[in-house]
Amino acid sequence: MPDADLLAERFEAHRGHLRAVAYRMLGSLAEAEDTVQDAWLRVARADPAAVENLGGWLTTIVARLALDRLRSRAAHREEPLGVHVPEPIVDRPDNVDPEHEAILADSVGLAMLVVLETLTPAERLAFVLHDTFGLPFDEIAPIVERSPTATRQLASRARRRVRGSAAPSNVPRVRQWEIIDAFLAAARNGDFDSLLRILDPNVVARADAGAGTSLIGRSREVRGAQAVAKQALGFARLAPGARRAMVNGAPGFVVYDGPQPFAILGFTFRDDSIAAIDILTDQERLARVDLSGMEQT
Repeated sequence: MPDADLLAERFEAHRGHLRAVAYRMLGSLAEAEDTVQDAWLRVARADPAAVENLGGWLTTIVARLALDRLRSRAAHREEPLGVHVPEPIVDRPDNVDPEHEAILADSVGLAMLVVLETLTPAERLAFVLHDTFGLPFDEIAPIVERSPTATRQLASRARRRVRGSAAPSNVPRVRQWEIIDAFLAAARNGDFDSLLRILDPNVVARADAGAGTSLIGRSREVRGAQAVAKQALGFARLAPGARRAMVNGAPGFVVYDGPQPFAILGFTFRDDSIAAIDILTDQERLARVDLSGMEQT
């Protein structure tokens, strides 16, 4: 086999891992795919013959490219980051794509990604590479241009922010779907008391409409069962357009206005109730989410 073909074959063997790294870094599968492709273009021009650990070398390339993208976002952002819901990975409720399962291993739910969005680019990289993928700090340090000790501190700060957001749900999957259905029924019927019964007292609802507004209003964060239930009542007109979906590996739904999707809702569950609702209505970023599987539901 020619060297170029062998390199391409070895790269493809690592592609799933590289997509997972990039998605955790960027919170966008479309950007993750672009980053991995950019990495391949760099690898194809390099000479990896002397590389002892191909997987580590490829991970470092993808991490550097993702870090550049994160820094570019921060540099071009006109306003401080407020409510920001990452672009979720959506699957049919009865059939999760195996490639998506690999990317979402270790419960990469929307709640965790929302917290990652609040970290600095360097903190996010240090945490993702060390805590999720097990890279030692002396390998991460050159990427963030810090000492290993300073890099360890970056990951420690990030870990404190993330702690608890990625905890596995203690609510069985069947019960999660029951809660989702109850939420929709209560919203459709304007049943405030039923909404209160399925919402955690400290529930948080985050809606990201981007720079503009959507059919459910501007970007905002609402906390507390009473406030979130009131917001859900305003959803009554739109609830009939909701279709069940797996959103980052957990029950959720995509809401359609006629044939057009205009919102994706992801849920976090705790103690038989809804602990968080993350809503993406930013039409520009919503258009980048692959919803082709939903067409068959």
